[in-house]
Amino acid sequence: MQLGVVLRNMGAQSTRETLVAAARAADALSAVADLWVVDHIAIPPDDAEGSDGRYLDPLATLAYLAGVTTRVGLGTAVLVLPYRPALPTAKWIATVQELSGGRFRLGVGVGWMAAEFRAVGVDHRRRGALTDATLAFLDRCFAADVVEANGQPFLFRPRPPRPPLFIGGAPPHAFRRALAHGAGWMPIGLDPEALRPLAADLRARAAAKGLPAPEVAALTRLPLADPGAARDLLVRYAEAGATRVIHGERYGDVPAFQAMLDRLARVS
Repeated sequence: MQLGVVLRNMGAQSTRETLVAAARAADALSAVADLWVVDHIAIPPDDAEGSDGRYLDPLATLAYLAGVTTRVGLGTAVLVLPYRPALPTAKWIATVQELSGGRFRLGVGVGWMAAEFRAVGVDHRRRGALTDATLAFLDRCFAADVVEANGQPFLFRPRPPRPPLFIGGAPPHAFRRALAHGAGWMPIGLDPEALRPLAADLRARAAAKGLPAPEVAALTRLPLADPGAARDLLVRYAEAGATRVIHGERYGDVPAFQAMLDRLARVS
């Protein structure tokens, strides 16, 4: 079981100083395997509670944090693929993976906020098809130096190893994408009892195709104020099939983030 933490790349906590200090604190703590940032591109004014509409781009944020950390993994939970054109996105992903020394973890999803799709001029109804097309394109980019897009061959370099891939969302579509692209699954907000049959189903589907068991990265909030309860919950997640647990909670500043890390270290 590996433990990750959500780093707030939104709201008042998304200043350069806070992000750097928090990332370095996590980098120094071996109990934390990776840091994860979220993705919103155009928050409407009536949905801005908790962030005031301030979101840093997740890929740019992780590229920056790759330069101020050395050990900790850096992930997206999740990058909304339909918002973005496939080729520039593939280049961003390869660049972060290259400059981080292979520490990138790529969680992806189809998105849900219709207002954001309107803002970027993408048909909300096509988000599944666009996600599938982008995932297929990423597979091609990380499989060969020469790739073709729109009838034009080009060199995809640098071409580091593809980052570990996690598909957000619910079955059956998330499972279909995970099995098609050699990815893990990233469920959000499922307790261990709800996770158990779904993780078992995903493993069974993989085994039937002769594939290794996919990773399951559960995004949740641990009750860190009660170390015993938090440890028990981690055990239950592991027994339910989770290979990673990503803890997310709001924090106000760097001391609060450090206190959260200290509590997490006591339950790991």
